[in-house]
Amino acid sequence: ASAAALPVVITTWAFRKAAETAWSVLQLGGSELDAVERGCGQCEIDQCDGSVGYGGSPDESGETTLDAMIMNGNTMEVGAVADLRHVKNAIGVARKVIEYTKHTLLVGESASLFAVRMGFPYEDLTTQKSLSVYSEWLNQSCQPNYWKNVVPDSSKSCGPYKRPEKVTCKEEQTTSQRSVHDHDTIGMVVIGGSGTVVSGTSTNGAVHKIPGRVGDSPIAGAGSYADSTAGGAAATGDGDIMMRFLPSYQAVEYMRMGTDPTVACQKVISRIQKYAPTFFGAVICANTTGSYGAACNKIPGFTQFHFMVSSPLLSQPTEQVVDCI
Repeated sequence: ASAAALPVVITTWAFRKAAETAWSVLQLGGSELDAVERGCGQCEIDQCDGSVGYGGSPDESGETTLDAMIMNGNTMEVGAVADLRHVKNAIGVARKVIEYTKHTLLVGESASLFAVRMGFPYEDLTTQKSLSVYSEWLNQSCQPNYWKNVVPDSSKSCGPYKRPEKVTCKEEQTTSQRSVHDHDTIGMVVIGGSGTVVSGTSTNGAVHKIPGRVGDSPIAGAGSYADSTAGGAAATGDGDIMMRFLPSYQAVEYMRMGTDPTVACQKVISRIQKYAPTFFGAVICANTTGSYGAACNKIPGFTQFHFMVSSPLLSQPTEQVVDCI
């Protein structure tokens, strides 16, 4: 990985404006928590890649719901929300969970009620685009979807689905039939000048997900992880598979043992590959010295991973690229 003088901002995918926003917060004297909240919040406003914020990834009922988390690597506090409805600024609500509760994760309509009590407006997250995506999916017999071992046959028709009277469970398929762009996340790691590490994520989840589904993004150690004694990491991709391995936590632990950030990311990806060789995913890593790296799983249509880095050694937020392994 490239060595970099502190501070450092690293984000998944090429979400330049989010990186610029987080970097400017630091330059203006804001805290690392402020930088992650504002950076990820910028993506929520911009509806980055259609996979973050309102108006994207409608679930099976056509509704957009949001997941987000933020983690303070000094105190190890985490604030997270999942299946958040009718509130656009998910990462902002996640931070309020740290500041005003003794909890870590709030979910569903109850999380929305908490958000309103915290002063966030109650809004419709549906847009003409999300309605169009939902309508097109219905017209294609609800393909693709996330059901298995149900009747009617989920590969050919819409539900409602139910368990068959005689169950013959098929081996779970790890090959995704979905586009690699069907689901993504903004993940961000900020290393401050004093060595403080903060991480965060925000996403609207997997498109056409079963209502109530929560992916890796709001789960500490899965979607992201921060520890100011070691570093920070964030993951993106197929959260249903990746969350089973706590890749962000594992990457930080590798860095704690002295592993280079790029190698730490690669080791995490290789670990998941053993069980799900065709999974879609990537991880970004940064340690407390300001070194950073990333790794991704090579599958058809996804052979390189792009991420953004801001640091004093770079004149502006810069897109970095790694070849998938």
